[in-house]
Amino acid sequence: MKNNQSNNFFEKAINRRSFLEGTTKIAGATLGLSLVNSLTGLNVEAESKYSGHHGKPNLVFPVISDIHVVDHNDKNLEKFVSTMEQLNQVAPKQDAFVVVGDLTEYGLSLEYDKFMTAYNAKKKSRAVSLLAIGNHEYYNGLSIADSQKRFLENTGMESIYYHRTIQGYHFIVLGCEDGADDETFSVKQIEWLGKQLKQAKADDSKKPIFVFHHYPITGTIYGSQWGFAKNRDLFYDTLKEYPQVIAFSGHTHYPLDNPRIIHQKDFTSIGTSTGAYMWLDDGRIQGEVPEDADILNQALIVEVYNNKVMVKRRDIHNNDWTGEPFEISYPAQKKTFKYTEDRDKKAPFFTKDSMLSIVHENTTATALTIMFTQAKDTLLVHDYKVVARNADTGEAAKQFLAFSEFYKDPVPNPLSLSIDGLKPNTTYEIEVHALDAYDHVSANSLKVLGKTLSEEVKEEILT
Repeated sequence: MKNNQSNNFFEKAINRRSFLEGTTKIAGATLGLSLVNSLTGLNVEAESKYSGHHGKPNLVFPVISDIHVVDHNDKNLEKFVSTMEQLNQVAPKQDAFVVVGDLTEYGLSLEYDKFMTAYNAKKKSRAVSLLAIGNHEYYNGLSIADSQKRFLENTGMESIYYHRTIQGYHFIVLGCEDGADDETFSVKQIEWLGKQLKQAKADDSKKPIFVFHHYPITGTIYGSQWGFAKNRDLFYDTLKEYPQVIAFSGHTHYPLDNPRIIHQKDFTSIGTSTGAYMWLDDGRIQGEVPEDADILNQALIVEVYNNKVMVKRRDIHNNDWTGEPFEISYPAQKKTFKYTEDRDKKAPFFTKDSMLSIVHENTTATALTIMFTQAKDTLLVHDYKVVARNADTGEAAKQFLAFSEFYKDPVPNPLSLSIDGLKPNTTYEIEVHALDAYDHVSANSLKVLGKTLSEEVKEEILT
């Protein structure tokens, strides 16, 4: 993704000299780095681009969600076409194609026409279509029954929830039963799910079982706070008995780059991102929907082998992979799950040559801009905690969380952040800590002093 901030200099990695040339320090006031302990021996496992080969898979299928084709423009439709074309290039042999809900923005007939025309034109002929109904398919003013009827007539699915067997593997597709914000799955549908799981296990207990549902299960993956509440425990407990389940969900629009997009405890849950626009955690200065959020377009490609499932994360917008694929071993055993909530035990850290400085040209009477080297982590640096303290009183004048902007391509390093709401002609000590995706806080921090400009005197014209 492209960074749209005013100074493109900050968008790319730069060396120490250019870093210093692009910043300035108040004479005698820079504190530099504060390294609490030596971290030179810490092993950093950077997620690299996927390039491995694992032989010929038994089964291949893409998974996408939240396309949101709209009737009044074709922007999302064009992204959908690009998605189909790119997936066909990187996975030319597909046994199925899955869309986990929100095919359309409002469930309008014209939106279905656009979606299905593009889909049928690009879909691989041998791929079995597995399309799920999402909450947006109900936003058309029709009754629930008529919205479901429209979905079925346009997509050709036999029901809003159904069970298919493809190449000897079981696919269970669930459906949103209304368009309510607090979406629920009825007891009837969940009981049906339990019967299908029992059947799939009886068929072959060693194989994975693939389950697809639009809303995530609260308390599982990254972004699952947007999941459903009613019947949540019944739903979870139904899946809990089957560690071989891999459950894919949509709805959140949260990016695949975050390691918490996969969750393992009693079974495996995976988020599917979006083909429309990105959504993120609240409480950060960039906002839940940051600028250029509509650039995001991601997809999954699932490859099934005899003893494992590989889930590969694709940046359609960047025409590349993001991170290593998730590798799930079979036969599935809970004790061997590796994508658990406690898998990242080490806090992020700033290296010895990390730098923090004030961007002189952006300093005003009420704001300072900082630029600093991104921290390191075993998986992902997610946030920075920034505190601006009055250098004279020690009082915290401003503090906030900011994304590391991990969702951009490339991730900006150094990262620049603006600190506003400050007093004129005042010196502040700025301190930055790093946080990873699991909320571990760096033991060391970066510090610098910065001084705001004197308040401008406005001329008064007397008449």
